[in-house]
Amino acid sequence: MFAGHPKPPLMRAYARWAREWRPLLVSAGLVFLSGSAWASAPSATAPAPQDEDAKVEATAGSEEKSELEARVKSLEEMVELMGTLESPPASAASAPSQARPPAKNLDIAVILDTAVAWFSDEGLQTGAHDPTDTGFHLQQVEMALGQNVDHLFELRAYLVFTQFGVELEEAYGRSLALPGGFQFRAGQFLTRMGRLNATHPHAWSFIDQAMVNGTFLGSEGSRGAGLEVSWLAPLPWYVNVIASATDAAGGAAAVSFFGGDDLGIETPKDLLYTVGLRQFFDLSYDVGLAWGVTTQQGPNSTGNGNRTEIYNTDLYLRWRPSNSPSRMSLAWTFEGMMRRRQVPGDIRVDTGGYTQLVWNLNPYWETGARYGYLSGSPEDDLIPEATDDRHRVTAQVTYRPSHFSRMRLQGSRDQPLYRDNPIWVGMFQAEFLVGSHGAHEY
Repeated sequence: MFAGHPKPPLMRAYARWAREWRPLLVSAGLVFLSGSAWASAPSATAPAPQDEDAKVEATAGSEEKSELEARVKSLEEMVELMGTLESPPASAASAPSQARPPAKNLDIAVILDTAVAWFSDEGLQTGAHDPTDTGFHLQQVEMALGQNVDHLFELRAYLVFTQFGVELEEAYGRSLALPGGFQFRAGQFLTRMGRLNATHPHAWSFIDQAMVNGTFLGSEGSRGAGLEVSWLAPLPWYVNVIASATDAAGGAAAVSFFGGDDLGIETPKDLLYTVGLRQFFDLSYDVGLAWGVTTQQGPNSTGNGNRTEIYNTDLYLRWRPSNSPSRMSLAWTFEGMMRRRQVPGDIRVDTGGYTQLVWNLNPYWETGARYGYLSGSPEDDLIPEATDDRHRVTAQVTYRPSHFSRMRLQGSRDQPLYRDNPIWVGMFQAEFLVGSHGAHEY
C-alpha cells in the first residue's frame, strides 16, 4: 500500500532493522517460546494426574502453550510485513533511480534606505544614491538573493530598485571548495579596489559615499562583468592575493576608464585589470590591523592607446576590548588613491582620500567623524570646475534598535576651494531590513 509513496523515516529504520535481524530474532523467539512450552508441558514419563488440581494445572499449561505459539506466528507475520514494506516492488526495482536533490531555502533580504536632507547650496555629492538636494529621497531598495548551488558553488545576486527603475548591481557565481586556497567568481561584481568599493551602502558608516570613491571609481563604484581569482597564501598571517579582469565600460562604474564610451573589446588590453594584496595582523587579543594595496589599470577614452592607472592603499585598525560587557569598539580607517591618466600630449595626476574614526559605544549607539580630500586641477577634463582642492568634514550619530533597523543623523561641511562659500549639509536616514542578514566583512 506504500508503493509510489515515501515511507516515514521511523518506518524505514524499523523495517531495515527487522530485515537484518529477522533470522536471529525469529530463532531466538522460537527457542525461548519452545523452552517455555517445554518447561510448562507435563513430562511424558510422569504418571497421569490422579486428582482435580493436577487436571487444572495440565489444562493451564496447554492453554499457555497455545498462546505462545500464537505469539510466535504473529511475530513471524509482522517481520514478513516489514520486509515487504522495505523491499520495493519488482517494477520499482527495475526502474532507473530518480532521486531528487534536497530542497533548499533561498536566502532573501530586502533593505530600504530612505533619507531627508538639507543643503545650504548646490550639493556636490558623488554617489549615485546620495541625497543631492533639499527634500526627501528614496536612496534605494536593495534585494539580496543567494544560496549554495551545490557543494562546489554558490550564487549571489543584488537588485537595486529606485524611483527611476531597477538595476542589477551584482550577480555572480563563486566557488566554495577549490584546492590550494584558490577561489574564483564570475559574473558582474564590485571589484575589490580598496576597502570601501566592494561594500554596499547599508554597510557604510556614513550616509553618503566618500567623495574620492565617486570621483575616481564612479558613482556606482568600480564594477563590471568579468572574472576574479583569489589565492589565500599558506602563511602564519592572513594574506590574500586578488586579480580580476572586467569590462572597462559603463558611465557610472568606470569613470576613469572607457566611461560612457563603449569602444568595444578588441584585445585583452581593452579590459580593466584589478590586482591587490590584502593582509591582516592580529596584534593582540583586543587589536587587529588590516592593510591592503591595490591597483587598477585599463584604457580610457581620450585617445587611441591612452590608459589610466589608479593606485590605492588602505588601513583599518580596530580596538575592541575582549572583556567589555558593552561590546564597545573603536575603528580607524584610512584610504588613499592616486590616479594617473594619459591624455593627448600630457599625463594628468590627481590624488584623494579619506580618514574616519567610528566609535561603537554599545550595540545600540555609534558615533563617527570623517575627513575627505580631493586635489584639483585647472586642466581636469572630467570635472572642469574642480580647479582647486576640496575638503569635506562629516560627523554622524547612529541609533540601532536591532540588527534590522537603523536611524542616522549626519552633518557635514563641504569646502571646495574653487567656490566662495562652503556647503553645509544636514541629513537624516532611516534603514529597514527584513529577511536574511549576513555578517559584514571585518
